[in-house]
Amino acid sequence: MAGFWLCLEQRGPWGRSAVTESHLDRDLGAELLARAENAGVRVQLIRRPGPHADAPGPRRAYLANTDPAAGWLRSADLDDPAELLELDLQRVAAGHHDDWGRPDTGPLLLVCTNGRRDRCCALRGRALVSALAGHGETVWETTHTGGHRFAPAAVLLPSGYTYGRITADDAGAALSAAAAGKLSTTGCRGRSTWSRAGQAAELAVRRALGEDLLDVLRVERAGEVDERGRVRIRVRHRDRRSWTVEVARREPVRGRPTSCGGAEALPDSYVAGSVFVER
Repeated sequence: MAGFWLCLEQRGPWGRSAVTESHLDRDLGAELLARAENAGVRVQLIRRPGPHADAPGPRRAYLANTDPAAGWLRSADLDDPAELLELDLQRVAAGHHDDWGRPDTGPLLLVCTNGRRDRCCALRGRALVSALAGHGETVWETTHTGGHRFAPAAVLLPSGYTYGRITADDAGAALSAAAAGKLSTTGCRGRSTWSRAGQAAELAVRRALGEDLLDVLRVERAGEVDERGRVRIRVRHRDRRSWTVEVARREPVRGRPTSCGGAEALPDSYVAGSVFVER
């Protein structure tokens, strides 16, 4: 779950925990991570597709709010990444950008390519990025986005919709749809703004309605999880219609690797069931 994203361009190699294991100053990275975690902001390193040689010069930074009713994307070119410590991340997490940087319409597609975190992200993610070379600065390599077992994994900003196991055609369709204010659901795993159960509920309502407008649905309320791992979640449309979706937590019957070459585990999932119209 991530409602706010802070992305910093960092050329050169990345380690497993990239923000503190790269050519970015380790103390700066640790301080940035600590402040962001305290505020509830997700920090990502990004780099332009292609050769990864470190080089001096200004670096791009993005700040995104994924809220469907009040979202925004801002960008800045920094001479020194320590300038990010001037950001009040508590204010950011309250929805305020305070005129930091400049408005940016996006959309951006961040594709996980961090091989130190998962080699499938390096192999499949970099292949996807290469295939999207014609999209220019809308496509960036990034560090761990979550769900690397779904590599190639990606996230769209400023909406925060995440994708997995997508082809170049799928990614191109997602970018084109987002530029038109719409959502391509092929390979879509949900909006990072919501909990995992909320993501499943929102996508279920989209399927039931055939709704593709990007920012018209909001996950409003979740009930209590019952003894069978089910929860009822309310999803409201911008036009004030609302639905209750029954979502169940499921555990796999057998283990499966959660990453390339990783040990088998039992990752759970959330499956949406019935969608009820509220009167």
